[in-house]
Amino acid sequence: MNRIKELREAKGETLAQMSDEIGVTDNNISRYEHDLRNPKLKTLCTIADYFGVSLDYLLGRTDEKWINKKAHSATTENA
Repeated sequence: MNRIKELREAKGETLAQMSDEIGVTDNNISRYEHDLRNPKLKTLCTIADYFGVSLDYLLGRTDEKWINKKAHSATTENA
């Protein structure tokens, strides 16, 4: 879960700000960032959507933020 902190800091947000946005306590987010707790799948999906990255990227399975960059481009253009 190392990428959660990396992504949060790159976005310039505090634990409290992220907590308010995704509905997870700042204590739990801190635990995820320090590998003290693993989020449930639903929470992982929420976090990935929040940062606009794939689950594989969030979990460190790939260095590519998007599995299908064309699909991501279409999604962000419609947002």
